[in-house]
Amino acid sequence: MTIPTHLRYTAEHEWLDVTDDGLARVGITAFAQDQLGDVVYVDVPAAGATVRAGKPFGVVESVKAASDLYSPLTGTVVEVNGQLVDHPELVNADPYGEGWMVVVRPADAAELDGLLDAAAYAALTAEG
Repeated sequence: MTIPTHLRYTAEHEWLDVTDDGLARVGITAFAQDQLGDVVYVDVPAAGATVRAGKPFGVVESVKAASDLYSPLTGTVVEVNGQLVDHPELVNADPYGEGWMVVVRPADAAELDGLLDAAAYAALTAEG
């Protein structure tokens, strides 16, 4: 299983990539999409919505189950991946690329320090 080293992770299996302009792109990990199975629907908030660290901000549904998405940080959604409306399978095909979900403007960059690095996330997924 691929765990990109440049990303940060949550224990709930979301990833976060801080871009050069300080924004944070968020999606679910390869581990999460593998556990879910074929993703058939993604529901995320619209641009302008506020998300809170550790709180649900959306839902991903698969042929197996529906699962809450948890925000890795507090901030404002500035962009939504509109491709997921018609092509939710991108979450399975490319979870770290075209399957991203939202871009958030962080309210407090210090929250990033509480996220897992790739090694810690690999250890978490190895445990179960």
